[in-house]
Amino acid sequence: MKKSLIFLLLLVGFSVLAVFMPSPGQIVTEGLNGGDIAWMLAASAMVLLMTPGLAFFYGGMIDMKNIVYTMFQSFIAMGVVGVLWIIVGFSLAFGDSIGGIIGDPRSFFMFQNVMDGKPWALAPTIPLVLFAFFQLKFAIITPALITGTFAERVRFKSYIIFLVLFTLFIYSPLAHWTWHPDGFLFKMGVLDFAGGTVVHMSAGIAALVASIFLRSNTEKKHVQPANIPYVLLGTGLLWFGWFGFNAGSAMGANALAASAFATTNTASAAAGLAWILLDSVRGKKPSALGFCIGAVVGLVAITPAAGFVTIPSSLFIGTFASLVSNLMVHWKTTKTSLEDTLDVFPCHGVGGAVGMLMTGLLAHTAVNGANTTGNGLFFGETTLFFVHLKALAIVVGFVFVGSMVILKITDMISTLQINPHHAGKRPTEETADSEAMQSAELLTTN
Repeated sequence: MKKSLIFLLLLVGFSVLAVFMPSPGQIVTEGLNGGDIAWMLAASAMVLLMTPGLAFFYGGMIDMKNIVYTMFQSFIAMGVVGVLWIIVGFSLAFGDSIGGIIGDPRSFFMFQNVMDGKPWALAPTIPLVLFAFFQLKFAIITPALITGTFAERVRFKSYIIFLVLFTLFIYSPLAHWTWHPDGFLFKMGVLDFAGGTVVHMSAGIAALVASIFLRSNTEKKHVQPANIPYVLLGTGLLWFGWFGFNAGSAMGANALAASAFATTNTASAAAGLAWILLDSVRGKKPSALGFCIGAVVGLVAITPAAGFVTIPSSLFIGTFASLVSNLMVHWKTTKTSLEDTLDVFPCHGVGGAVGMLMTGLLAHTAVNGANTTGNGLFFGETTLFFVHLKALAIVVGFVFVGSMVILKITDMISTLQINPHHAGKRPTEETADSEAMQSAELLTTN
């Protein structure tokens, strides 16, 4: 009750403050391109659709009694991050750089200087506000990805606190390092076209940390997927939205967007097939679930490379990433005690890391002239690959330590884990953690 009151007062306070913010000046229209604006509006909407797609994807893979609660964890990110981004998130990620580490929170506080701001330097043909909202959709889905690890185990209020802290102190700095022209990873020459490092590696490594932090002494629980049609629907929505995710990162309706569109589809198709074929080699029957998981791994792996590699290279990336993630899922399940419920780390963390390294191997300057670091190792140049190896170590270390600190702080403020004695029981006034859990229980009785 007290925590909810604090959240409500904060929201009301910032909403009142918004009324007193100064009006924008003259809106910048010079140099804008109508076609690019139209495509980026569509791409932004497509990326937002990925979060409901993720809700169906995760919801279908979880126990029946937890479907609504699991799906709600994705949807609530649209609200929390959607507000946080306006207040200070965009400033931290894309504001004036402070030492290449973080953006100045005053740059776009409460979205000041956005409506009347000059277009972003790397997106000169679209309004700054459109760029800001395109980036918002990435910020929304990143912490939502981690909920595949949290599924069935984390209290709702604790998740909200984690969501806020992760967005401010993990996602925003990573976005600044990688995508801001003054960010230190950007200056190192790191290539991340659409978020393999910023989105998928950060979510996957945070999921690994959460698995360690939430590890219990009880026997690992096997989750039986409750609704495969939900998984199929979620995969379709994710695949569709990913075209906005990757092709939209070209920041315009141009040839680079078309190339990224093609590499995205190719990698996903190859990865889905590779997953079920490896399952068949192991003696397992090909399954809809396996194809869907593989397809998403392919989408994850091609994300950092989508605008830097050729279409044939994307075929290799999708296949290789799928095989590696499949083997990692098998190893995690059979050889470790980690309870990463929906395999976020093997699929997103490992898939993102493979994609980052594959970019260092297969990127070619002929695909994208913005790549000034050089060609990949496969083409006889070493600089890009070793830059990516260094960046991989930095990102893994930062997200691992940062996520552990955030989880500990969250646990101090509000206990993270749901009492195992209450899991699966109808919530009462004493044991209920949220209306979402109550709804999940009602779903099983209707």
